[in-house]
Amino acid sequence: MIAQLFLPGEEWSAEHSRAGEIIARVMALPADQTDALAAELARDFGSRHPDVGALFLENADVVSSRLADPVDISVARRLVLGASFTAEYAVEGAALCNPSAIEHPDQTGLAPGQLRVAVALRAIGEGHRSSIEFAEAIIGPGRRWTFVDRMLPLWRARIDEGDWSIIHFRAAVEEVGLVNEISHNVLQGLDDRFTVSDVEASVTRLPKALSRRADSARHIEAIRELAISVYRAVFSPETSLSQRVLTPVAAEERHGMEDARFVRFTDLAGTTHYRGTYTAYDGRAIAPRLIVTSDLREFDIHRLTGDAAQDKGMALFPRPVGGRYLALSRSGGENISLAESHDGVIWNQAGTVHPPSEPWEIVQTGNCGPPLETPHGWIVLVHGVGPMRRYSLGALLLDLDDPTIVLGQTATPIVQPIDDRRDGYVPNVVYSCGGLIVDGVIWVPIGIGDSRIGVCSIEVDELLAHMAR
Repeated sequence: MIAQLFLPGEEWSAEHSRAGEIIARVMALPADQTDALAAELARDFGSRHPDVGALFLENADVVSSRLADPVDISVARRLVLGASFTAEYAVEGAALCNPSAIEHPDQTGLAPGQLRVAVALRAIGEGHRSSIEFAEAIIGPGRRWTFVDRMLPLWRARIDEGDWSIIHFRAAVEEVGLVNEISHNVLQGLDDRFTVSDVEASVTRLPKALSRRADSARHIEAIRELAISVYRAVFSPETSLSQRVLTPVAAEERHGMEDARFVRFTDLAGTTHYRGTYTAYDGRAIAPRLIVTSDLREFDIHRLTGDAAQDKGMALFPRPVGGRYLALSRSGGENISLAESHDGVIWNQAGTVHPPSEPWEIVQTGNCGPPLETPHGWIVLVHGVGPMRRYSLGALLLDLDDPTIVLGQTATPIVQPIDDRRDGYVPNVVYSCGGLIVDGVIWVPIGIGDSRIGVCSIEVDELLAHMAR
């Protein structure tokens, strides 16, 4: 459960607001009733949300422009006012699914033979809007996986400005069709790296003859919206991983952040950190996006551009291959393809890897997370969609140096939605967004029916023995 701004009458549509009427009713409350209601709100919701009083005051500030004198009201009345524009949102109210596992950045306090794992989860709430949550698990000693109890309350992140490279911003401007004299002038006023504030400053320097044209306001607003689509999400150091939830911020993700695929990543400079790709959904279109973090507490959120960043299910290779960043993507809505990039944000198609070929993937196929490196090749967990829209899991083995070469594949699924794995919010689905290899064993967390999370495991050698060459 999280608490967030709620504007009655708008609910994402922004066509009408009842704010004025609500504020008038709050202002008309007698002082003793206001004080009692403020105390009641603190008692009923203080334990459910971190620093809920500060959130109420922040939301009161959002609507304070409608007050004749926003300063001359009591703290209790401001708290009631803010609470009138606040609502709880159950992030898992509809579904919980599609986990992705990575090695946790904190490996302290473990017994010999244990590994702490971070698991990203897709949480789906009211309106089928998705957020990204986290859980923790311990692997070992031996072939044992234990989920750690998650902690409450959930915390939302503080949102700060993100930064762009001029090359990436120019590519994004071109991709969304904003190339004109206004964008050219704005770009000319930016450094090699810049923030949203720098874009605003560049906009103010536009020649008046250009900025006052009839259609200029629309183009300027589009550039601003593009600029703020990158941002930084920061959680308090006092939070545990399982208390953190990434909720939609940018316009292109307002209806969901779906299916995050995380990987422990080494870049071209040899620096190791974490990266995750997810699908943003704005209610009409989807767009792959990128998360970069060193500690799973501070997250830089970026756009992705290029012809390979147009469909769902992008998954990054954990390291460069042949001096290029590589990723598995989807082409035509049904094939597993390879994408390449020189900077990690502009992606181009590099060839088809695997089209649907077996009966259990006759509708479509796609990856189930970043490739797993072994001396034998890249193991890629895949999903196939068969008749009755049944999702099953299989695997491919790709060449280490040229991942367009398929060295082997499972002819039959390794995990299927059968028996107690059939039913749920979305029936007949088992799905994963990424596993990991520990001591020769592949651990694969799975979403079951979009209703619960489980885990399965198989030895690398056993999986390789099942692959047809």
